[in-house]
Amino acid sequence: MEIFQFEDKGLAHYAYAIISEGQMALIDPARNPAPYYELAENRGAVIVAVIETHPHADFVSSHLEIHRRTGARIYVSRLLGALYPHQPFDEGAEIQVGAARLRALNTPGHSPDSISIVALDEEGREKAVFTGDTLFIGDCGRPDLRESAGNLTAAREELARQMYHSLRTKLMTLPDEVLVYPAHGAGSLCGKALGSAHSSTIGAEKMTNWSMQPQSEDEFVRELLADQPFVPAYFPYAVEVNRRGAVPFREALAAAEIRNVDAAFLPEPGVLIADTRPAAQFRQGHLPGAFNLMDDTRFETWLGSVIQPGEAFYLLAADRETLQVLLQRAASIGYETYVKAGLAGNAGTQTSPGTDVELFRQHPEQYTIVDLRNPSEVKALRIFDQALEIPLYQLRSRVNEIPLSKPVLVHCAGGYRSAAGASILESVFQGETPVFDLGEAVKTF
Repeated sequence: MEIFQFEDKGLAHYAYAIISEGQMALIDPARNPAPYYELAENRGAVIVAVIETHPHADFVSSHLEIHRRTGARIYVSRLLGALYPHQPFDEGAEIQVGAARLRALNTPGHSPDSISIVALDEEGREKAVFTGDTLFIGDCGRPDLRESAGNLTAAREELARQMYHSLRTKLMTLPDEVLVYPAHGAGSLCGKALGSAHSSTIGAEKMTNWSMQPQSEDEFVRELLADQPFVPAYFPYAVEVNRRGAVPFREALAAAEIRNVDAAFLPEPGVLIADTRPAAQFRQGHLPGAFNLMDDTRFETWLGSVIQPGEAFYLLAADRETLQVLLQRAASIGYETYVKAGLAGNAGTQTSPGTDVELFRQHPEQYTIVDLRNPSEVKALRIFDQALEIPLYQLRSRVNEIPLSKPVLVHCAGGYRSAAGASILESVFQGETPVFDLGEAVKTF
């Protein structure tokens, strides 16, 4: 039995392939299935099964597309309420993959319909467990994403209590040497303290993972519910897309109109513009009303947090090659549906003011300061005592809380969120008051 791990760094997502005697099973595949087809071809294997550990909130899966192309059966918990052809896969059920076997464990906690999959090698030994969003390296899955999403909903405290028992009665009872392969790593918003390692063992997690230490159920619940990260706007939407099954990846991308753009371009009224160019380039010239959501490892998260599901937008990049990559990344969260058109070029004549950092340092009282960091970051370190605390993911809905009597200066922890936030406020205020971005200079305060 061979195990292959695939990583999507932008979403800190891991997918897996298990191959035995010419047959392949996939677990939690990403939106683009091409790497799995390539592996199958290179290994001379046939894809016979696709398993979803739960309907994911943070990325869109290719399970339905793979089924339609290869005939591989999709396996999910019956609790998921899948709206595509599938085989229920719950406690004790097994799938034969060559001479290996994959066994289902119901492990609710992150979601009511979560399963983990134990891989038994050709000799029948428990070799690995694919834990989805139940057990991570150093952490466990957050329990607060299914209060209003999915076929089954559940209150966060109820799921937290289920997580306590899933870890102790299902996963901790596996042999210590069993390898742990989670669906996410460090940087994922599906937990709050994920480690950077790509895999672990049950024994190592029992020694080091806070969620597997001796503690009462109430103590565990209090700790798990405390200080969870924010929930991006697209999460409930992605759950439903995954429950229904997404359209094929290449088909979705082909539907997006691509055009070159220049200063004469006129966006359709009411359509947002996500300008992905670097902040310095954006400030030198951009289309009116554009949001500066830069192309870096956080692009998907902030695209799906600032722009709500259902909002049409233009996706702008400096060139067509970059634009194609960003369209694929938008598709990884199901947002290709909302792309009005992809725009390639350096368009727009509207400029943004530079920030006189020394003037601000000397006279911070002359500005309305807006701290765009998340509540947990502010709790850990307050940078400016007089700052309004409005995290970026709430900015568009709370902009009326910002007084316009002074110039507005925004900051975050390193510059990405402040560039986005400054552009959002510029588009809303429309010159009523200047908006300044402290950018990376925040690190000097």
